[in-house]
Amino acid sequence: MATAVNLEPTSDAEEIAALIARSRSAQAQIAHYSQAQVDNLIRAMVWAVAKPEVAEMIARHTVEETQLGNYEGKYLKIFRKTRATLMDIIDDKSVGVIEEDRERNLIKIAKPVGVIGALSPSTNPEATPVIKAIAAVKGRNSIIVAPHPRAKLTNKLICDLMREAIVKMGAPADIVIGIDTPTVEKTNELMRQCDRILATGGAAMVTAAYSSGTPALGVGAGNAVVTVDETADLDDAAEKIRLSKTLDLAASCSADNAVILVDAIHDTMLAKLVAKGGLVLDNAQKAKLQQVIWVDGHINAKVVAQTPKFIADVAGFAIPEGTQFFIVPETGAGPDHPFSGEKMTVTMALYRARDIDEAIALTNRIQAYQGQGHSCGIYSRSDANIMKLAEGTNTSRVMVNQPQSASNSGNLWNGMRQTFSLGCGSWGGNGTNNNITWRDLINETWVSKPLAVPKILPSDEVLFGDVIAKLG
Repeated sequence: MATAVNLEPTSDAEEIAALIARSRSAQAQIAHYSQAQVDNLIRAMVWAVAKPEVAEMIARHTVEETQLGNYEGKYLKIFRKTRATLMDIIDDKSVGVIEEDRERNLIKIAKPVGVIGALSPSTNPEATPVIKAIAAVKGRNSIIVAPHPRAKLTNKLICDLMREAIVKMGAPADIVIGIDTPTVEKTNELMRQCDRILATGGAAMVTAAYSSGTPALGVGAGNAVVTVDETADLDDAAEKIRLSKTLDLAASCSADNAVILVDAIHDTMLAKLVAKGGLVLDNAQKAKLQQVIWVDGHINAKVVAQTPKFIADVAGFAIPEGTQFFIVPETGAGPDHPFSGEKMTVTMALYRARDIDEAIALTNRIQAYQGQGHSCGIYSRSDANIMKLAEGTNTSRVMVNQPQSASNSGNLWNGMRQTFSLGCGSWGGNGTNNNITWRDLINETWVSKPLAVPKILPSDEVLFGDVIAKLG
């Protein structure tokens, strides 16, 4: 009597190994694609999810599944952010010779990495898989996306739409694969078995990425601090802070977590923030809000990216109709002052500073607790103050007169690279400061030819100068 053979994977490691094998086979089929083939692929992948009626459907589906953020914010990300990201990279040369340095007689050739293992968070599950996928495919890689379990159906929906479009373009569907039933164990296996990790998620998952033994591009914690100085256009600043704080109900780690107002404009600017829907909490309300945002020292998932009314109801205090965000007066920073850290809610800590110098010192104190290396911002018309803040803070990005959450990952009004993966440098425990895109997902071969005229080593007098006299 014949014995039935179980052909299903018997472990997480085997299941992921099977996905890796499929992904690697697909990647081999596009490894020598031309630039035109690559660019048509990523155009198709974005159009499949971002055409208006589909974007609307995805936005509603994402909110229904995750219960995070709002439709307007999700729609902007899937409809506009994906288009902007495509526009940002579509004219980049990513195949063959991508750079020539004639002075040094160097030629740089782009080559794929292989299989990219990508992590997608529950807070941005609508656009993250798309943006990471087109960055991977731009470099002629394949990608496997591991979603947060809270967003697994959204991830499947988006990956399936991209896969259908890829097949219609004549390429193998498996250059994009989503993990349909995600677990921490499967995600860890993906990170161990892929060729490069593109990690966006909680601190624990990013740490796991760096510990996997696979080259990883991770991101640091967000805790944006924004300064408004005495030269700022206060009406413009108030509206942009409101927009940044409320976009997708603060699902983004780039939302303004702390705002510093200098003395000269403090009262006037605070009044403008209140007029924009900000509610200044008293000490009793602050204490109640603290109890619901943090539970056992961790952010309470129940209130992340929820409306002000929902949060206030959970906290047990009433708020006026029209409240869009909470303003919590704060003076300290660190674990004894939790509002100085990331909040993932429509809540901003409000600080007062004498001048730009105190604002810089305060920014560094706040971000030494959380968010160092990520980003900060300033509303100012003073180039001196802008540059002083940039030079005096441990940050990778300084956004000037722009809504932080909509700007530091790139937007149409600035020159930042479009991404959802923000490197935070050594300050944030990352290997890069830049906005991560396709250029981080390729290997490069450098071709070095002899210089037409060899360099000449200068004399000791020229090279060492007056150091010789000082040292003898």
